[in-house]
Amino acid sequence: MPTFDIVSEVDRQEILNAIDQARRELASRFDFKGSEAKLEIEKDGNLRLTAEDASRLKGLREIAVNKLAKRNIDLRNVEQKEPDISPLGHARQLFVFKQGLEGDKAKEISKFLKASGLKIQSALQDRQIRVTGKKRDDLQDAIAALRTKDFGVALEYTNFRD
Repeated sequence: MPTFDIVSEVDRQEILNAIDQARRELASRFDFKGSEAKLEIEKDGNLRLTAEDASRLKGLREIAVNKLAKRNIDLRNVEQKEPDISPLGHARQLFVFKQGLEGDKAKEISKFLKASGLKIQSALQDRQIRVTGKKRDDLQDAIAALRTKDFGVALEYTNFRD
């Protein structure tokens, strides 16, 4: 029986490339000369932005978001936490990259597929959804139906097998 998987992942190498490009732009920008602003990848894979004040953090955030978007990283999978601004003026912000489908999102997608009326089955498997159907056309209709609705995360369709 034909199957495919629905996943929501961000390519780690593209994140590293985007951050490297952002660091290069940061080093060459006139408004950041002599600044302590920096972009750091943490051990858990998240991105931490630090700057001297809120206005520089805003500029740093714009650089980072712009470079991530240019590297085709879907910004729906990037959660921007609230900026932390200390009384001394130092500012930090965390970008969390979502990998895989969380429980609520997976249930919402499965419900949508069941409500679509197509002759398919969906099962949650390790932060991805496996969709099975008797006909290849049913699976293609399922992908088309999923593309019409925004679930708040970027969906990718992989491992299509006949």
